[in-house]
Amino acid sequence: MSRKNGLGDLLGGDDKKILSTGYPDIDKKLADGLPLESLTLIEGENDTGKSVITQQIIWGGLKGSMNVDLYTSENTAKSFLSQMESMSLDISDFFAWGHLRIFPMHTIGFEWGPEEMQGMLRRIIRHMRESKADVIIIDSLTLLTESTDQSDLLAFLTNCKTMVDTGKTILITLHTYAFQEDTLVRIRSICDAHLMMKRALVGQKYVMVMEVVKIRGARRTTGNIVSFEVHPGFGMKIIPISMARV
Repeated sequence: MSRKNGLGDLLGGDDKKILSTGYPDIDKKLADGLPLESLTLIEGENDTGKSVITQQIIWGGLKGSMNVDLYTSENTAKSFLSQMESMSLDISDFFAWGHLRIFPMHTIGFEWGPEEMQGMLRRIIRHMRESKADVIIIDSLTLLTESTDQSDLLAFLTNCKTMVDTGKTILITLHTYAFQEDTLVRIRSICDAHLMMKRALVGQKYVMVMEVVKIRGARRTTGNIVSFEVHPGFGMKIIPISMARV
């Protein structure tokens, strides 16, 4: 089966264009999945599960016969593949065949100044435009905006939105602490979907919590919450929300 035909199977027909996470309990909270041809924001502080959800979405996209590009400031290609394997999500074949491409953005010892950052944002946009990937993920936007003013950041997101209108599905993660509130408001308004990641205390331990703030075109999803923890070698485990104090 071609990957194009597989994409049709994922969509379930022309009237249901969604990107499944490959995890039914999460999809239920997202009205079966995230909308294709959309810009999604995954927001939260450190260690709240942003990358975990992103990895699950990558898995869903690859299993749905999509090509995925990942721009990461968190990992090298090797460490990312190892992380996925530790969650029982083996994507080595997808990577070997070029269906997943990984572009590390962080260079050790290199200091990002305003001029370098503006150039980096422009290069990434150009690279994204030329890519044939169905799904593009930036994890995370925080590094790219440490020396960037609001106008350059919003111009970058506007370019992402334009690519969404031409058929791309783009997801970005960011750390809430790194942005002024008025900038966050602007970013959230530009995005079609917004997932907020938090931590909650369950008994004597913390778990990760995903709140669906908005999804364009979906009904009865706003405020949906799912809590989970990650077990090395096993992957995600959903925790009943009644046990969590958010």
